Amino acid sequence: MIDPSGDLSFGSPTPAEGTDLWNLAREAGNLDVNSRYAYLLWCRDFAATSIVARDPRGEVAGFITGYRRPEAPDVYFVWQVAVAPGHRRRGLARTMLDHVVLRMRSNGVRYVETTVTPDNKASMRLFESFAEANGADLTRDVLFSERELGSGHEPEVLHRIGPLAGPVPSLDGPLPD
Repeated sequence: MIDPSGDLSFGSPTPAEGTDLWNLAREAGNLDVNSRYAYLLWCRDFAATSIVARDPRGEVAGFITGYRRPEAPDVYFVWQVAVAPGHRRRGLARTMLDHVVLRMRSNGVRYVETTVTPDNKASMRLFESFAEANGADLTRDVLFSERELGSGHEPEVLHRIGPLAGPVPSLDGPLPD
């Protein structure tokens, strides 16, 4: 899938891009960075529920990792969102979110969940605008407190969006890899 400006293409991540996702997560500055191994596994085992944006040279410009909750398959949980510095403030995070949720909706997803720390205003705006554009409710509640996460880590506030209203948009086929 290509973005309207023609600059970026979107698809599922590959294990070969796992290190790129790890580097981008480290550069983001506001993400809990997992091990390099975790990103490699993520790109292998959760590629169908994640998305990468690639620039014309094939380099990763941004990514969203996520999964369908096993005990609630109508819920898509967004794990991490990262955009490379040179691609920020252009709406890329929102475009990736729209693409990946469209794919998930075609598989029965009606709700989107994520956690955001109180200091991450950009992520809060991203999910607020997504809820508004989709005519969906947005609720917030602390999922994990500082007590559970450890001293120095802000609470993780669960943002739940949904139900996503209206007919499920159709895809023009699967996102290319």
